[in-house]
Amino acid sequence: MTALWYATRGTGVVALLLLTGTVLLGLLGPLRTASPRWPRFVVGGLHRNLSLLAVAFVGAHVATSVLDTYAGIGWWDAIVPFGSVYRPFWLGLGAVAFDLLLAVIVTSLLRGRIRYRWWRAVHWLSYACWPLAIVHAWGTGTDAGGGWVLASTLGCLAAVAALAVTRAVVAPKRRLP
Repeated sequence: MTALWYATRGTGVVALLLLTGTVLLGLLGPLRTASPRWPRFVVGGLHRNLSLLAVAFVGAHVATSVLDTYAGIGWWDAIVPFGSVYRPFWLGLGAVAFDLLLAVIVTSLLRGRIRYRWWRAVHWLSYACWPLAIVHAWGTGTDAGGGWVLASTLGCLAAVAALAVTRAVVAPKRRLP
C-alpha cells in the first residue's frame, strides 16, 4: 500500500463527511431555524463554504485515484461511468456522482445568469449525488466494510435520514398561511 492509496482513502472519507455536512445544511436551510447566535444567513454561508471544501476533497480523491497505479483508473474512468476495468459498477457509481456534482458546480457558478428554476432543478441532483457516493464507497472502498469507516458512514446515513424526516414533517407545515 502506497501513500497514494492512503491519500485516496483518506480524501474519499473526508469528502463523504463534508458532503454529508453540506447535505445536512441544505436540508436545514428551508426549516428556517434561526436564533440570535445562529442567524439564518450563517446556514447558507456554511453550506457554500463546506461545499467548496467538499469539492476540493472530491477533486483530491479523484486525482489520487487516477495517480495511484493500483487500480489502473484513468481520467476518463473518473468521468465516464461504467467503463473502468477495475470494479466497473462501483466505480461507475462514483463517476455518476462526480458528474452530478460537476453539474451542480457549473450551475451554481452560473446561478446569476440562468433561471432560478433551472439552477434549483439541477441543484436537486445533489440529493442523488450523496447516496451514490455512499454506495460507491461501500463497493469500491477497501476499508468500508467495518470499523470506524463503516461507523462514520452509518452515522452520516442516520443524520441525513433524521433531518430529512424532520424537514418532511416540519417544512410543509411552515408553508401554510
